[in-house]
This record gives sequence, structure tokens and C-alpha cells, in this order.
Amino acid sequence: MNDAFDSPHSHGAHEAPDPVPAAWREDVQDIGRLVRAVYECISGPAGAPRDWARFRYLQHSRALSLRTVVEADGSTRAAVFDVESYIANVAPLFAEQSFFEVETDQRIERFGQVAHVWSKYDARPAPDSPVLLKRGANSIQLCHEHGRWWVFCTVWDNEREGLRFDLF
Repeated sequence: MNDAFDSPHSHGAHEAPDPVPAAWREDVQDIGRLVRAVYECISGPAGAPRDWARFRYLQHSRALSLRTVVEADGSTRAAVFDVESYIANVAPLFAEQSFFEVETDQRIERFGQVAHVWSKYDARPAPDSPVLLKRGANSIQLCHEHGRWWVFCTVWDNEREGLRFDLF
């Protein structure tokens, strides 16, 4: 098959430190741990640098993120990002606002070398804060390739009026 996605070179990892930290290598050997690592990468106090190098290491070079955007008139649209455009999109928010996304429940479904994770989360200004910024769910697709798990796609939506949070 002459498809770039079937090429042994298609995994095209993002730049990673040499040597790769042992904890990062462990992150990509276990699906649950990989998902927790993603949350750790994007969480932190306002203005604190996020671990974007680790975040990139967890993502396939062709990974996409899709966020549901609710317009003022109530209609919705999809905002789609590759890894670098996602980082550019959230960096201004993280510079101004403390943001900790904490997983509250997880369901993993795996078949062979592919997996799907439903991950419910609460976003708070601090990990133990009683203040809830938002709740939602991530739908994360992963593939096991070259001896490790890769995040290929993350799609999420937030709880809101008219959207019941009864996923599982």
C-alpha cells in the first residue's frame, strides 16, 4: 500500500530530549498513565511554564485535538488543532489563569493495538480547590506503534445547559 500513514517513518516523533527521561518512557507504556501525564502537562498555576516537551512526546506527530465551541447564538462548531496550534491557543489562557484539569473517572476500551479512553475531568484553579471552572469529557484515541502508546486524537466537550453529564 502506498499510503504515507502506513510508512514506518510516519510516526515522526516530535523533538524529545536526549536521553528521554525514564518517567516519560514509562508514561507511554500504560494507557492510564499516559492520560494522567497529559493532564499533568497542561495543569499549573497562572504564568507557570507547562511541560510542552513532555506533552509533545506523548502525542503522535500527526495528532489532532478538537474542541467544541458554543457560539453566542447557541450553535456549536468544532475548533481543530494540531499539537503546535493547540499549544499556541492555550498558552495565553495559562499565562493569565491557574488551570488544573483533574481526571474524575476513566473508561478504557482496547482492541489489539488501538485504544479509546473516555476521561471525565473537572477543571479547577488549584487541584484541591472547591471552585469548579468547568467539567467535561475527553474522548482520546491511541495507537500502539513502535513499542509505545501515542495519542492520535483528543476530542472534548464541556458540560453546559442542555448537555447532561451522564457518560458513564
